[in-house]
Amino acid sequence: MSGSPSLRLYTRVGCCLCEGLEERLRTLLLTLDLVDVDGDPGLQVRYGMRVPVLALADGAASVVSHAGDGAGEELPLVWRDLPPVPPRLAGERLRAWLAAHGAVAGASVAGELPGGEGL
Repeated sequence: MSGSPSLRLYTRVGCCLCEGLEERLRTLLLTLDLVDVDGDPGLQVRYGMRVPVLALADGAASVVSHAGDGAGEELPLVWRDLPPVPPRLAGERLRAWLAAHGAVAGASVAGELPGGEGL
């Protein structure tokens, strides 16, 4: 993938943890796809009260042609949930955590944060 991968934030209206994570991610100038879990019964069952959840697109949507005629259908992105984001991470420490999980481009030593602290 080129550039920064797509990020999706599963959230719900009125969730202060969700709003806080969204704000910290936007401070890093990241583009987010916000999804309110309460708008989809399947997502309500999947996530329950376990929000916010940050997910990474595991590949770009592609076009598949079954007839070989050039006409095809676009496949949906596959989203992979990342581990819970530590609620106090912000700024460059948050960027390092995201890089360690493949969510943003950037050099990062796996398991390391700036200052030698582990994830």
